[in-house]
Amino acid sequence: MNNSIQKLYSIANKNERLIIGLMSGTSMDGLDVALCHCKNNGSQTQVELLNFITMPYLDDFRADVKSIFSRRDADLQKVCLLNELIGITHADLILQSLKKWNVSVEQVDIIASHGQTIFHAPKSLHQLDNYPNATLQIGDGDHIAVKTGIITISDFRQKHLAAGGEGAPLAVYGDYLVFSKTGEDRIMLNIGGIANFTFLPGDRDASKVFSTDVGPGNTLMDHFVQKHFPGEYYDKDGRRAKSGKPNNDLLNALLDNGFFTIGFPKTTGPELFSLAYLIQAQEVSGTINLCEEDMLATLCHFSARGIIDAIKRTIDSSTMPKIFMSGGGMHNPLLVEILKEALPTALFSTTDELEINPDAKEAVLFALLANETIAGNPINFGDREGVPSVCMGKISLPN
Repeated sequence: MNNSIQKLYSIANKNERLIIGLMSGTSMDGLDVALCHCKNNGSQTQVELLNFITMPYLDDFRADVKSIFSRRDADLQKVCLLNELIGITHADLILQSLKKWNVSVEQVDIIASHGQTIFHAPKSLHQLDNYPNATLQIGDGDHIAVKTGIITISDFRQKHLAAGGEGAPLAVYGDYLVFSKTGEDRIMLNIGGIANFTFLPGDRDASKVFSTDVGPGNTLMDHFVQKHFPGEYYDKDGRRAKSGKPNNDLLNALLDNGFFTIGFPKTTGPELFSLAYLIQAQEVSGTINLCEEDMLATLCHFSARGIIDAIKRTIDSSTMPKIFMSGGGMHNPLLVEILKEALPTALFSTTDELEINPDAKEAVLFALLANETIAGNPINFGDREGVPSVCMGKISLPN
């Protein structure tokens, strides 16, 4: 038997595994690296976050990736080159992280790599009858495995697509395993570039569980800041938005899109909620000359409305669940304030309460997905469109 396959077999038969989860989102501020201790699998899964760091990207590398991100006219040679370069760069950042933590490569069982999404194309966006749902993440897993010497699982979203899903969001698979609680309805709200949540019913019935995108989280606000305030990547603490006033005409134009009426689960991306989308809404609403602060205030309310309306569609307002936040948007006080005012009966917290650093949550979830691929079996989420019962990821061996 091939030595690497023998090692994989041995890891699969272990009761406890050390797994590195990786996440690089639409903000492209850096690579989230989470070192996780995973015990058991399936409904018996336990996870402990041992170490977490966001390894920052160099400006030139970030600019390279942004040059092909969410672009229909992307340079194919650049896509090809960056598929390899991202894998090599992520491997270097993993090795640097392990050195900081004084953890040897030999101690790590598996790397779980999400890769870098460069284009997301569900049918609801491309609307081409003869083409399937599609998504593309780059950052080759073989490069990571060979450079680190650690078995790597990557490209998780393709199995989701192949089994009838839209490739996102995948949070439901990990959220259900470790965050469900008998007797307490929960919403795991992640406000990244795109906002999404997982609904976890208190009866722990997997057939009722779902994850869904609900609209933009930080993506429009961040891209607006990057365009109009050179050198800034986001509206820190929502300061600029706080000094402005939301414009109702623009807000209504932004909300006038069929995505918001599609049933759950659904997915979207910056391919729809882009600066071009914003400009079109400004033209329709006659708000082209709105000042930057009012624009940011409106965009913040826009992100909040997508979240609020989706939660209200899921849960009766008189029986609001506990909402556990994660992602960069939870650090925006104005956004959180709008959510709390609109959902006064909900109890808001973060995944810190559940002993998972909220900034690390997505990276941890990919470690959990890898753990299930290696040691578990598909959870039965019922025969529902968009929530296939599958294990995900492609396995890359170091040699």
